[in-house]
Amino acid sequence: MYLVDMVDRELKDELAAAASEYPVVTVLGPRQSGKTTLTRMSFARREYRSLEDPDVRSAAQADPRDFLKNLPDGAILDEIQRTPELLSFIQGRVDNRKKAGEFILAGSHQPALHAAISQSLAGRTAVLTLLPFSLPELRHYKKVWDPFDLAVRGCFPRLHEEGLSHRRFFNGYLQTYLERDVRMLTNLKDLRVFQRFLTLLAGRVGQVINYTSLGNDAGVSSTTIKSWVSILTASFVIFELPPYFENISKRVIKSPKLYFTDPGLVAHLVGIETAEQAARDPLRGALYENLVILEVLKGRLNAGLSPSLFYYRDTNGNEVDLIIKAGRNLVPVEIKSAATFTEEFLKGLVRFRESAGARVSAGYLMYNGQERFTVHGVGVFNPFLHKDPHMASGLPG
Repeated sequence: MYLVDMVDRELKDELAAAASEYPVVTVLGPRQSGKTTLTRMSFARREYRSLEDPDVRSAAQADPRDFLKNLPDGAILDEIQRTPELLSFIQGRVDNRKKAGEFILAGSHQPALHAAISQSLAGRTAVLTLLPFSLPELRHYKKVWDPFDLAVRGCFPRLHEEGLSHRRFFNGYLQTYLERDVRMLTNLKDLRVFQRFLTLLAGRVGQVINYTSLGNDAGVSSTTIKSWVSILTASFVIFELPPYFENISKRVIKSPKLYFTDPGLVAHLVGIETAEQAARDPLRGALYENLVILEVLKGRLNAGLSPSLFYYRDTNGNEVDLIIKAGRNLVPVEIKSAATFTEEFLKGLVRFRESAGARVSAGYLMYNGQERFTVHGVGVFNPFLHKDPHMASGLPG
């Protein structure tokens, strides 16, 4: 049963638009991000089948054609990653009928599903990504959020809809993910090693990936670490922020940074239990940075845009936390968890503008202070206090 009074998701307009153009719309995202609720609310009169149900899954696998024949008006097919082989039969159906919005698919992105979508539904499906609640969605529950409270509590819908304990929620989330999804995706003999790797990764949030260092600390090879990072990325536990180096000196860092798709999982893994602890912890800056970059990412995904997000760092240590690429234009964003502004915060933005040239806007500085103002053309504001018309949707101004 899904909640009919749930807050409207920002992705719903893009979902409706995609369903008016494509015969299939696929909504992917991490477990518990609200995919089922969104699709059932958006298409309330549509038949619904969950392939998590053993009987439904058996019917779909035993006779796919008959299974689809019993859905003459199309359907919402949930947990589609459980039967990726069904997609080739959906392809035949939609090619014959050419009906927009016939099937709405929802699932957790896994390698087999990605391959099946690419092979069977290329050109036939719009692929959308739903992450946990964005800040505008969370304001349905509370108008002003302390970023460190949010970093600990996390953004998964059930935490806020049902007032769940974040500690118990993430304990269960990890147990389900480790015992089910990870075992399904890899031949893992000792879950404790993977759990240790997850904790190490959380402690390095916002850092450039060093596979060798992670492997040494986790007690496995760098090849194994690369495989595990790929699995976490494919199942939306983490995301990579690639470096920006187009048309700039070759003396730049070319490995991605890693962030989590929910900051509450980071806090849980490293043992941070309260907002007060988060605000004092050495990970304070990284948690705040993860939150802000995640908000920009959600805004772009909810608007149906490709992420086009990067960071910049050269070998001299000059760095910009976030680069938003809009066409050929670049919008640099510096992120500071400090509550007091100093002009020193602008140093990275200024140096990047000098390196990248006329395509770069003045950019933004997001910090944790109370005031909003402009310095040398740079918009300075607190994204958790101030609603910016451009950044709220992930779009540069």
